[in-house]
Amino acid sequence: MRIRLEGNRAELTLGMIHLREVFTVTSVSRAYPDRARPHTYRLYVTILPRKIGRPA
Repeated sequence: MRIRLEGNRAELTLGMIHLREVFTVTSVSRAYPDRARPHTYRLYVTILPRKIGRPA
């Protein structure tokens, strides 16, 4: 699954921390500046759901 995060650098960092607590993050793009809003960036993250429980 690919997710787009938008916000300032602190918000992106906090969002990544929370995503890594719940999902397996497989790739992260660089932070792209938002042309319309100064000091705002977008970041693309590819994630996988974590396996819950033990294998049978």
